[in-house]
Amino acid sequence: MTGNGNGKANGNGTPDVAALREEIRRTRVELGETVELLAARADPKALVRHSAEQAKAKVRQEASLTVARVRTRATERARQVRAQAYESGEAVGRNPLPWAAVAVGAVVTVVVLLVVRGRRR
Repeated sequence: MTGNGNGKANGNGTPDVAALREEIRRTRVELGETVELLAARADPKALVRHSAEQAKAKVRQEASLTVARVRTRATERARQVRAQAYESGEAVGRNPLPWAAVAVGAVVTVVVLLVVRGRRR
C-alpha cells in the first residue's frame, strides 16, 4: 500500500511526501484565490470600476437594441412609403384625367400669356 495518493500514510506508516506536497500546493492555490476574492471585495476602487464596466456594458447593449429597433422601424416605414408611391403611380395610370387637366391648364396659361404679351407690343 505504498503511494496511495490520499496524502495519508504509505504501507510502513510514514506519510507519502509527494501526496502531501500536492495537497499543500492545492491548498495554497485555493487560499490564493480566496485571498484575491476577498481583496477585490474590499477594494472600493475595484468595486467602482467593476460597476462602471457593468453599466457601460448595459448601455452598449441597450444602444444596440435601440439601433436595431430603429432600423427595423425605418425599413418598415420605407416599405410603406414605397407601397404608397407605387399605389399612387398606379392610380395616375388608371385615371390620367387629373394630369390631363393640369396639362391643358398649363397650355392655356402659356397661350394666354403669349396673347397678352403680343398685344402689348
